Amino acid sequence: MNSVLRITAITAGLVLAAGAGYWIAQRQHTTPADAPVPQAAAGSDTAAAPAAKRRILYYRNPMGLPDTSPVPKKDSMGMDYVPVYADDKPDDAGVVAVSAARVQTLGVKTAMVESRALEAAVRANGRVEIDERKQVVVAPRFEGWIERLHVNAVGDRVSKGQPLFTTYSPELQSAGEELRIAERLARDSGASDALARESARRLAEATRARLRNLEVAGQTAARQTFHAPADGIVVDKVAVQGARFMPGDALFRIADLSKVWVIADVYEQDLARARVGQSAAITLDAFPGRRFEGKVAYLYPTLNAATRSTPVRLELDNREGLLRPGMFARVDLSVADTTPRTVVPSSAVIDDGKRQVVLLALDEGRFKPQPVRLGQHGADAVEVLEGLRAGDRVVVSANFLIDSESQLKASLSNLTEAEPHAGKAAQGHDPVAAATYRGEGTIDAIDLAANSVTISHGEIPALNWPAMTMDFTLAAPGLAKGIVAGLPARFEFEQRGEGEFVITRIERMSAVQAPATSAHGGH
Repeated sequence: MNSVLRITAITAGLVLAAGAGYWIAQRQHTTPADAPVPQAAAGSDTAAAPAAKRRILYYRNPMGLPDTSPVPKKDSMGMDYVPVYADDKPDDAGVVAVSAARVQTLGVKTAMVESRALEAAVRANGRVEIDERKQVVVAPRFEGWIERLHVNAVGDRVSKGQPLFTTYSPELQSAGEELRIAERLARDSGASDALARESARRLAEATRARLRNLEVAGQTAARQTFHAPADGIVVDKVAVQGARFMPGDALFRIADLSKVWVIADVYEQDLARARVGQSAAITLDAFPGRRFEGKVAYLYPTLNAATRSTPVRLELDNREGLLRPGMFARVDLSVADTTPRTVVPSSAVIDDGKRQVVLLALDEGRFKPQPVRLGQHGADAVEVLEGLRAGDRVVVSANFLIDSESQLKASLSNLTEAEPHAGKAAQGHDPVAAATYRGEGTIDAIDLAANSVTISHGEIPALNWPAMTMDFTLAAPGLAKGIVAGLPARFEFEQRGEGEFVITRIERMSAVQAPATSAHGGH
């Protein structure tokens, strides 16, 4: 008996020794020789350094509503707000994928964002006008009739001193007679009647002053001939032979057209680049292919509130007589600037009235709307101050894009090749635009008037939702057909907006399939 016990003990010892050896060999095989010894085992007083904590920026609403909180909190259903960390990478929200065949079909073209000098010529529209300093009017200061016209038509060229018309005026005849009588009285009074002589002299002087004011000094005849006061072209003529005129009537207007003005309207955003003395090139529809040179002579101090522009005056030589007042002109003000700028083609910018957006071309046929802040505008390019950098690629030819933000999103979704989905297409929904989630629960109530259904559902891991009771909108009233309150159901839904969850499919479940759900607040 003792020998049996002794053999058993020896056998157990051998088994234990073998097991211990195997365990030590395994530890030596799996642990590197140079592995650091844990500080606790080494008896060090220094505690292990805690893992680096991620910095939380804020907490967002778990249901996707536009609500954030700087501290942890729960929503009305008791769900915890989701933390947003500083090191979270931005998602690809708004990015759409387009196949190569689709890009070719839509005619999408791209261009590289460049860093170069911007050809920033200021362009403005204007019109040719008469130099205001080189036009005169002929307007008699007395009443009379036109007895004879020496220049009969608008457009006639006249020289300074050339006769224009001859008038007859009873007013001049009367003034002339007064002057002659006064002069005779002053002469005949002699030294015997000093008072009469002085009175006659004063009357004669008053009559001469009157004739000077009528601009016929030294001429006392009833008939007067008016002459051209300057060289030029007759641009306006009211005078008609035999017609009566009143004091101040402008009978002729003569202008010297050897130099003309171009009045151009420069938009407010370009005023900082316009200055006096700046050279400009002017083109006119009447002379295609020909450029006229001019200089900025004056910037007017006012701004037209309706057009948001300021008039700029340019002076042009017109010795050939080609430039006629009233002609439409296009003006390019020369702006010399060699500063490198980040520029994109003008066709790449989409302006919806509130912001400017470009369509950024990513890799693998993906495109993303990118808001930008613009600077100076050039002939065929525009400066980008924020939003892009040199080397980025943007879409420059995509005529399916439009300027409003809401329609821009719709246009971008049209770029993506949608998978066939007859049911959703009939409901007017783009299957690519939203993800589909699935859940199971019990129908609590159906409100066909509001097109909604209340469901107590179980957990939905894809959205980090616990079991709870909430309202869903039905994509179509017909989805509720055959569904009765109190029965278990399986359903699919999509998030089509902030806090808007729409059921796209729902079906009844048998009692065996029904899940055990617990209400978790209302929605």
